[in-house]
Amino acid sequence: MAVKIVHVAVGAIVSPDGKILIARRAADVHQGGLWEFPGGKVDAGETIHQALQRELYEELDIQVEQTEPLIQIRHDYVDKSVFLDVYKVLAFSGEPRGVEGQPVRWVTVPELSDYPFPAANKPIITALQLPDSLLITGEFDSHADFLFRLQRALQRGIRLVQLRCPSALPEQFRGLAQLAKTLCEQYQATLLCNTTRDNFSRCAGDGLHLNSHELRTYESRPIDDSKLLGASCHNAEEIQQALRIDVDYICLSPVAPTSSHPNAAVLGWEKFAELVQNTGVPVFALGGMDGDDIKIAKAHGGQGIAAISCFWNE
Repeated sequence: MAVKIVHVAVGAIVSPDGKILIARRAADVHQGGLWEFPGGKVDAGETIHQALQRELYEELDIQVEQTEPLIQIRHDYVDKSVFLDVYKVLAFSGEPRGVEGQPVRWVTVPELSDYPFPAANKPIITALQLPDSLLITGEFDSHADFLFRLQRALQRGIRLVQLRCPSALPEQFRGLAQLAKTLCEQYQATLLCNTTRDNFSRCAGDGLHLNSHELRTYESRPIDDSKLLGASCHNAEEIQQALRIDVDYICLSPVAPTSSHPNAAVLGWEKFAELVQNTGVPVFALGGMDGDDIKIAKAHGGQGIAAISCFWNE
């Protein structure tokens, strides 16, 4: 018997000061008592936006005015499967209230981790906590040059940094990680370390990023859930391996031609969107990206972009 998939439109409603609206499910419904992002089932003949507008009006008495795609998630519970189409609601009219008596609350993005949510909502929280720009560190002449380039990027608004230095010895990498972590903390930025699990265990960093070679060596998640885990992927097989070990995000490349690999075959945006669909975790487009590609990446299902040149060299 085929499993019925329930298609759900979900709104991550953002206040002018950056807080997120959450609501608590009634005790007598599926996943009752847990907190959630408001939304509901897409009816036959409805578009996603029509369903989102209807559901948020019925549940919260607000009119949706501006949205942008956040993430799509397929999740299989024991008793049902759901496909969540999640959008950020960036502008709305009216004052949100629990029309059906459900408690609602505005919380900061970091506070989302303090509330019990259905398992299917975990990637939504991750997507909200991650920015749309990921800096990958590039070449530098000295420690002073490294810090200059990193601080310049942080001053321009970068809040997610992947320390990548493939030529560094493990001890050298750890030294750079300590310098980067100290600077990132000043700007409340997150530091990811592109290294081995063993070296990461001795690194200052908020998360581990696995290159495609390291990715293939694991059969389960190599670090605990208190740290972010990401991976570099180039095709469907690597994406499936990344999902198998429960990564929190993926960098998918190359989307466009790059100066470092001018003759490499590229995915293009259509293939990128095809691979991202149903991935269920935030995916950054990598390869030939610049700031203008952030909106394009989001329109094709991505979290945003990852890049070296446009963030590190300019």
